Amino acid sequence: MDVVGFASAARWYTDEFAKRSGIKVEVDLPDGLDRLPEETEIALFRILQESLTNVHRHSGSPSVEIGLTVTENQVLLSVRDFRHGMPADLDGGHVGVGLSGLRERVIDLGGSFDVESNSHGTAIIVALPLIAQASGESRASQGSLRQNSAA
Repeated sequence: MDVVGFASAARWYTDEFAKRSGIKVEVDLPDGLDRLPEETEIALFRILQESLTNVHRHSGSPSVEIGLTVTENQVLLSVRDFRHGMPADLDGGHVGVGLSGLRERVIDLGGSFDVESNSHGTAIIVALPLIAQASGESRASQGSLRQNSAA
């Protein structure tokens, strides 16, 4: 990833994941995406890896959608599957060792980490700032686990 950047690494990784797992992966990355700060690219790639691992191990979803949006102030990554969702007893943001570590990394970078889950699937949504934030603001966004009622 040091040479090619997040977008190329993400496309390669998701292609290989789809081949290995048999899970259809739809990736929506901006055309001509410039390089992002190194810590941001590493965090995004690790989140992508852990999210896809969880889809493969736990969700039973036949497909996953990955989206990346970049503005001048932030980058937003979403990874969404379409199957079971997470158990309702996962309250208070206790979402597992892998996701907990990623949440800490995101918070350390001044971002937010959210998990939205219901009986139709789960979405990991991460926002990372692209400009330096004032001291103390970075830990203000702790992220949350939302259990949405089934529609």
